[in-house]
Parts: sequence; C-alpha cells; structure tokens
Amino acid sequence: MTDEAAHEETGPALALSVALLLGVFASLVTAPGAEGIFGAYLAALMLAIAANDARHFLIPNELTATAFALALLRAGAFVPDVGVEALLWPVARAAAVALPLLLLMVSYRRWRGRDGLGLGDVKLGAVCGAWLDLATVVAVIELAALAAIAAYLANAALRRERLRGTAFLPFGLFLAPAIWIGWLGETWYANWLGGWPG
Repeated sequence: MTDEAAHEETGPALALSVALLLGVFASLVTAPGAEGIFGAYLAALMLAIAANDARHFLIPNELTATAFALALLRAGAFVPDVGVEALLWPVARAAAVALPLLLLMVSYRRWRGRDGLGLGDVKLGAVCGAWLDLATVVAVIELAALAAIAAYLANAALRRERLRGTAFLPFGLFLAPAIWIGWLGETWYANWLGGWPG
C-alpha cells in the first residue's frame, strides 16, 4: 500500500474516531447519567449511518432498527410505571414523520420517474420521530436539507461543475447527525430549564 493510499484510509478513520469521541463526550456532559448514555449510543449510531451513507449511498436497516429500538428502550426506561403506553408516543411520532416522507418518496418517483428520497431516508425519519418532539423534528429536517444543499453548492463551486437537478445526495449523511444535534438541543434545553430557579 502506497503512502497516499494509506493516508486515504487513515484520514477518514481518524476523523470518525474524533467525531465519535466528541459526540460521546458532549452527550455525557449535557446529560450525566442514563440519558447521557442513551445520547452517546445515539451519537455512535448516527455517525455510523452518516459514514455508511456517504460512502455507499445506503442506510443499513440494522442501524436504523437499532436506533429505533434504543428510542423505545429509552422511553420505557424513563417512565416505567406507565408501561406499554410509554412506547405509544415514540411510535406515534415515528409514524407521523415517516408517512409524509413515504408519500413524498412515492409521489416524486411517479412525477419524475426516479428516486428523490430513498426508503432508508424514510426509515431514518421514523428514527427521528421516535427520538425527538415533533417541533424539533421539523427543525432537524430543515437543518439537514439546508446542510445538504449548501454542501452540494460548495462542492460544485470547488470543482467548477454545473449544477444538476439529477445529482445524487446522501441525505442520511446530513439527517443522521442532525438527529443527534436535535437530541442534544432538547436535552440541554430541558436540563437548563430544570436548573433555572423558578
């Protein structure tokens, strides 16, 4: 293996390792205890999804299923006395987010004859709903969409390429980290309000 090839392999791996450490650290600092541990696992899963989508344009079902199950486990852990009802809200929010995205995916495919949104993105949207309040979900999806557009424009400008309406963008690369950022924001806000003298 040449030095250049070795650098291409170690560069992204080092960046992912640093991002993972920062995500875990930020999660545990923002929410010491069980919630911070859930957030650290979320950070790791979202980072894995982003990396995989960036490289293969694919969001593995195993990762989204694990993130969804973790959201249900978190809901049950924090309100154990409520029982099965504690799981209804995350599931309902997941459906409320995933169904419009699924409709958008199908409608776009029929209108343009090609995919504009993948099924993996829809499943990741369900994860977003399972973890976050709906108001945060809207902000997270907007953040991810704006970040994706900005990244595409910047990349096209740097390469001096023309903008193409048929360009492929790995939306999971932007949505997955935004989900964790949304969790971080919600958690920080809740802890800040909880510590504010009333």
